[in-house]
Amino acid sequence: MRLVVRVIEARGLPAMDGDGARDPYARAQLGKQRAKTKVARKTLSPAWDEEFAFRVGDLRDHLTVCVLHEDRYFSDDFLGQVKVPLSAVLDADSRTLGTQWYQLQPKSKKSKIRDCGEICLTISLAQNYSEETTALAHCASDDLTSNSDKSSELKKGSSLPNIPIEISTAVAESDEIQTGKEDKSNGGPSFVNRLYQMFQAKPKDAEAPAPPLSKLDNNSDIHEDMPSTSSQLLETQDHEASSTTMTFDELLKAFESRHEGKELPENLSGGVVVDQVYAVAPSDLNKILFSPSSDFLQSLAEIQGTTGLEIQQWRLENDGEILKRVVSYTKAPTKLVKAVKATEDMTYMKADGDTFAVLADVSTPEVPFGNTFRVEVLTCIMPGPELPADEKSSRLVVSWRLNFVQSTMMKSMIENGAKQGLKENYSQFSELLARYVRPVDAKDATANNEILSSVQSEQESNWKLAFRIFGNFTVISSMFAFVYVSVHIILASPSIIQGLEFPGLDLPDSAGEVVVCGVLVLQGQRVLNMIARFIQAKRQRGDHGVKAQGDGWLLTVALIDGTNLAATKSSGYSDPYVVFTCNGKTKTSSIKFHTLEPQWNEIFEFDAMEDPPSVMEINVYDFDGPYDEVASLGHAEVNFLKSNISELADIWIPLKGKLAQACQSKLHLRIFLNNSRGTEVMKDYIDKMEKEVGKKIAVRSPHTNSGFQKIFSLPPEEFLINDFTCHLKRKMLTQGRLFLSPRIIGFYTNLFGHKTKFFFLWEDIEDILVVPATLASMGSPSVVIILRKGRGMDARHGAKKVDNEGRLKFHFQSFVSFNVAHKTIMALWKARSLTPEQKVQLVEEESETKVFQNEETESFLGIEDAKMSGVFSSTKPFDVSTLMDIFEGGPLEYQVMEKVGCIDYSVTAWEPVRTDVYQRQVHYKFDKKSARHGGEVMSTQQKSPLPNKNGWLVEEVVTLEGIPIGEYFNLHIRYQLEAVVAKQTTCSVQVSIGIAWLKSCKDRKKITHEVTSSASSLLKKIFSQLEKESITAK
Repeated sequence: MRLVVRVIEARGLPAMDGDGARDPYARAQLGKQRAKTKVARKTLSPAWDEEFAFRVGDLRDHLTVCVLHEDRYFSDDFLGQVKVPLSAVLDADSRTLGTQWYQLQPKSKKSKIRDCGEICLTISLAQNYSEETTALAHCASDDLTSNSDKSSELKKGSSLPNIPIEISTAVAESDEIQTGKEDKSNGGPSFVNRLYQMFQAKPKDAEAPAPPLSKLDNNSDIHEDMPSTSSQLLETQDHEASSTTMTFDELLKAFESRHEGKELPENLSGGVVVDQVYAVAPSDLNKILFSPSSDFLQSLAEIQGTTGLEIQQWRLENDGEILKRVVSYTKAPTKLVKAVKATEDMTYMKADGDTFAVLADVSTPEVPFGNTFRVEVLTCIMPGPELPADEKSSRLVVSWRLNFVQSTMMKSMIENGAKQGLKENYSQFSELLARYVRPVDAKDATANNEILSSVQSEQESNWKLAFRIFGNFTVISSMFAFVYVSVHIILASPSIIQGLEFPGLDLPDSAGEVVVCGVLVLQGQRVLNMIARFIQAKRQRGDHGVKAQGDGWLLTVALIDGTNLAATKSSGYSDPYVVFTCNGKTKTSSIKFHTLEPQWNEIFEFDAMEDPPSVMEINVYDFDGPYDEVASLGHAEVNFLKSNISELADIWIPLKGKLAQACQSKLHLRIFLNNSRGTEVMKDYIDKMEKEVGKKIAVRSPHTNSGFQKIFSLPPEEFLINDFTCHLKRKMLTQGRLFLSPRIIGFYTNLFGHKTKFFFLWEDIEDILVVPATLASMGSPSVVIILRKGRGMDARHGAKKVDNEGRLKFHFQSFVSFNVAHKTIMALWKARSLTPEQKVQLVEEESETKVFQNEETESFLGIEDAKMSGVFSSTKPFDVSTLMDIFEGGPLEYQVMEKVGCIDYSVTAWEPVRTDVYQRQVHYKFDKKSARHGGEVMSTQQKSPLPNKNGWLVEEVVTLEGIPIGEYFNLHIRYQLEAVVAKQTTCSVQVSIGIAWLKSCKDRKKITHEVTSSASSLLKKIFSQLEKESITAK
């Protein structure tokens, strides 16, 4: 289909020159096809009467006709334009708009000139060219264009390969230059013109503007002299043009007929970013992703903030050998790079109805170093596993790689940036695609079984195993020695009894006999050890083939082989076997004897786990008999939170350890982690945590979970349970949010553009402590999390310090609701890191003494939860106000505390926390005389009047530092000071002490007795000294 445009005339053009005249010409454009009229000299009402034809590729295009004024020295001046949509022509009667006057519009709304004049056009659609038009496709008019076709205009051509008209460019350009020359100087062609003609000639396949259709009669003789190759070229163009009118299914069938039997390309080397099974037929999934009628790309562009999306039609090229299209858009590749223009050349590699492969070649020349590389993305769609009820499924695999066309020192930076950008983009891609078609859960698919079915374990026969163990020089020499000695015994006569011998005891008669006996004994011992190893190896066939039981998180590991294992025996070989440990469950492989390149081909299925696994530990040992200590050949760890599940489907894992790293040992594994309970796992887990915490936990929205996963780069199965605002204590306090999920605890903040984020696993935590409120913690208790030695090193920048044992310590404080945060943290920690025996022990301990902070309606800092016992009771010969001087921060308090051995004593002023309740902080150190180990005390005191207003109740929580096992407990003290009614100048003092244990410890009773005794002694000294000071003052 072709669009025929006749540019007749214009009127009322705006005047700008001094004499009011213009040199106007018209330029018509459809898509990237362009044509122009001759220049009309010195007029505001030009008459051109020229006709042009354009091939129609997309009915959504607009025809744009501009009127410009030719400027011989500078760029041409814009006078006005008109845009006509092709849909209006298509809907018109007889597919023609007839001859009409169109109002010319300014280039922008800010233009000062509003009245741009009018132009008269005839616009119509034609199915085929007439004979005249076809003839003109092979020739050029003598009066083709005017001198307005400057060199810059000549260089511009359509980028579309299916432009309908190609002419001999050299002829057109030479005639154009000659005509321009006649208009400007009426002289013959100059030397400059000839040079221009020589250097500006375009190749044969170059694209040129559409020629005018006027003056056909003058060119009939030229048409007759054109070679036959032009007609062949036109046939090729007509074939490509016909592809634009074909439907998407017809294009695929035409492409398939040319590529029958072609294999599916392999995944690209950069890695796999999407590997998912969907409940949809492959052909339907292909239409969703690549059909012109699908709105998937437009929806994805809206989500990713892409602008300027232009999608060309699929077209066949090279006589149907290539099916491709071009997609261009403007987008930021990553968060660190500004939005740039990108172009994707999409080409079908395979399409046979059930299997599809599309290769996208992405170029981003505007990004830094963008000219040095190109990104290739391969999208493969293949039939998926069988689903229940004969439902069809498709497997979508997207892989990528970088092609560097130039060498650059920034190669690693470019690769990391491209990988991060693709990961973010295809995460959104997967989320959007899940709205169109349903992703298939592990319980519905058998893809893993298909992959694992290729893993066939080769069971070693008993004879072969025996040959591997006993087929060596030691056994052969031992057998020879046994036969030799046996024959000697038969042939030799009995020896006489001599020396210390007696009947039944035959001792060696010489040193040589002693040596021979020793050698025989040692050889016999070695043979017996080999026999024991053989028996043990027969029993230890490993856990291969043991089916998983239960419903939940299913972990399947295929152990394929190993390479470059370390040799530990004198023979230069090892007897390796592998032990897998995950969530406290262990699977063991069989033993492979006398090899450094073992071939296992064994499959291990872990029983269903309620909680999603975080890590799987892998240990490779050398078997050396049932009695000797095993030697480690290396170890490794698979972190499911930091690894892509698709990457784990076939991976070589390097082993760590001195021997393994020296030999560069590796294991070949295939790991699959699936959830058989589907979306119910989130609700079940939150319900379990609600029972532990004792408070309702809201289920987070998918958008919130997605944001949480993006912050810490977590897999899609990880979900947020709760988050709390708090302060991270390092050198300076950092305010942020603490995120809790089933497998991690993470911290994130973004202050003035400076981001701090880290996370570590619950299994990495060795202990969680509670530090009572202090001035440094702004009156709020703190949670101190201590990691195991060598764990959580990725989060080291968030730790307050590293202790002498190499453990990281993280301090979190200033929670809005400390009680809820602490209970949630403890519940998740217990659920993940403690064994069942440890959980029972912790529950028993918490039933005796709890370390949780009570709500504000209860006693201060849980002091009611500690078992309190009276340790001091006395009556003092002064009133309550005098006794309270010990708690008022005056000179008397400082004097008393220093005399009882409390140095560097300091207190803060009392501050109200509730009605009639006041709080302050106390800090001091013990001198060496009063405490053998010295030590430091930080305590929080709270006072309130008694209900009868006849005295005061003072409660104190004491934290001891710098003394043995001081971090294991807090000391709770309660003072009750009450006036004696019978005697006005007398008051009674009652002191009770309790211990709140923060962590389990042996010899609790002994420690409690010693602490209680020491605290009672100190309190008696304090009140005794107070009484002395009061009497002295009187």
